Amino acid sequence: DPVQTKTPLTMRRSPLLLLLLQLLLLAVVSNGYKPVIIVHGIFDGPKQFENISAFITKAHPGTSVKVIDLYDDLASLKPLWKQVQGFRKAAEFIMRKAPNGTHLLCFSQGGLICRALLSMIPNHNVNTFVSLSSPLAGQYGDTDYMKSIFPGCMKKIVYKICYRRSGPKVSICDYWNDPHHRSLYLQSNNFLPILNGEKPHKHMEEWRENFLHIKKLVLIGGPDDGVITPWQSSHFGFYDSNENVVEMKNQEFFRNDTFGLKTLEARGDLSVCVQSGVKHTHWHSNLTVFMNCIEKWLT
Repeated sequence: DPVQTKTPLTMRRSPLLLLLLQLLLLAVVSNGYKPVIIVHGIFDGPKQFENISAFITKAHPGTSVKVIDLYDDLASLKPLWKQVQGFRKAAEFIMRKAPNGTHLLCFSQGGLICRALLSMIPNHNVNTFVSLSSPLAGQYGDTDYMKSIFPGCMKKIVYKICYRRSGPKVSICDYWNDPHHRSLYLQSNNFLPILNGEKPHKHMEEWRENFLHIKKLVLIGGPDDGVITPWQSSHFGFYDSNENVVEMKNQEFFRNDTFGLKTLEARGDLSVCVQSGVKHTHWHSNLTVFMNCIEKWLT
């Protein structure tokens, strides 16, 4: 009789082993992606970030995406230092569960909240901070958002509300930067000038050191935004007293490196992405923006 050969057991099971190896490899790769923490903007909440969350998980399978569900919608008008307290607790909770680090993606007003978090949290583990169309150097312009917050007010008189010494204020006052009333802005605003190091305080060096723990700062914005005014504020540019835009590198806080921006640029850890044709409320649902400006930084 001809000799009958038997297929080794390992060979017969090879398709199963191959499948198991593929699943194991996928698990290793997916576990390599750092969790992404998202902080929403004014009049926003988690619902507005379903698209970008889907973009992230499709591009980087297995990524944990956490949209912090705090100060949503009208509650986003509360003073920013109050919001920072709540977002800090939520962000630190997520960070503690991510020993290999996290990424921070923050939209519009949320970008300022995130800057405060990165300044105040010692030894945070944020690798990449993506600032998506945020008024990083302030806001000064008549927009639909402004009309809903200050009905009947023109940009030229908003300072009378925002820079008064007493009375209730809304979040936008914390970054309302009237270039025609610079001294009042520095005197009355206790949020943005402190973050930018334009108003000296005892925590300046500590906050600068904390902020510089990030490995990459990604600034995203564009000329068709329609809300952030000037739109270059999303890249740390802003108006002078004649309403001419002074670019980031000519800003005093950059030249003096008050919070570490110049150091990040010198390290090669500052990325600026300009995207035309994007309205303010579309940044977080635009696939082109995600692919061109965000995807590669969230590994």
